[in-house]
Amino acid sequence: MKKGQNTLSERMRTLTKLLALVAFILVFWWLAFAEKDNHLGLDSNGQIGLTPTQIQSVKDIGEWEFLAINNEELVDTVRKGLFKDDQLVRIYYGTLRLGIDLSKAADGWIRSQGDSVVVTLPKVELLSHDFIDEARTKAFYESGKWSAADREALYRKAQRQMLAHCLTPQNLRSAQVNAEMQFRKMLKTMGFNHVSIQFEDETDKNKN
Repeated sequence: MKKGQNTLSERMRTLTKLLALVAFILVFWWLAFAEKDNHLGLDSNGQIGLTPTQIQSVKDIGEWEFLAINNEELVDTVRKGLFKDDQLVRIYYGTLRLGIDLSKAADGWIRSQGDSVVVTLPKVELLSHDFIDEARTKAFYESGKWSAADREALYRKAQRQMLAHCLTPQNLRSAQVNAEMQFRKMLKTMGFNHVSIQFEDETDKNKN
C-alpha cells in the first residue's frame, strides 16, 4: 500500500480507538448522573461503588476493538496439465481486528472496594473471521478455467495465510496492552486510585 494510504489508515484506527474510549466513559457518566437510583458515587462510608446494573451495562457494550491490522496476501494455486499447467493468482486485502468481547466476561469480572477495583477481562481474540475485503480482491494472473469451488479454496487459503501472519503472539500482546491502558485510564477517570487488570487467559494459566 502507498505511504499516504498507510497514514490515513493509522489516523482512522487512532480515531476509532479514541471514539470507543469516549463512548465507554460517557456510558459510565450517564449512569452516574442521569439515573437517580443507579448512581456511581460515594456511599455512606465514603467509598466508591459500582452497581450491578452499571456493570451489566458495560458488558452489554459487547465487542471492543484494540488493534486493527491491515494485510495483503498474494495467493496462488497450480493445476497440472498434460501439455501445460493452469495457474490462478489473486491478491487479497483484509483487516484483522483484535479485541475483547465484554459479553463473554465471567461473573464477578469487576469488583470494587473503596478506591480500589479489580477487573478480569475476557481474553483478547479475533473479533470477526470475515476480515477479507472481497470487493478489493484483484486477479493477478489467471490461465485456464477455474470453478467457483476453486476460487473459494483460494479464498480460504488467503484466510489461513492472513491468520498466520497477523494473529501472532506479539500482535495479541499489543492489543492486550492497549486494552489494559484504556480500561485503566477509564477507571482512573471514574475515581478509582488503585486499578488491577488481568485477563482470563492469564487467570487460567495461574490456576494451572
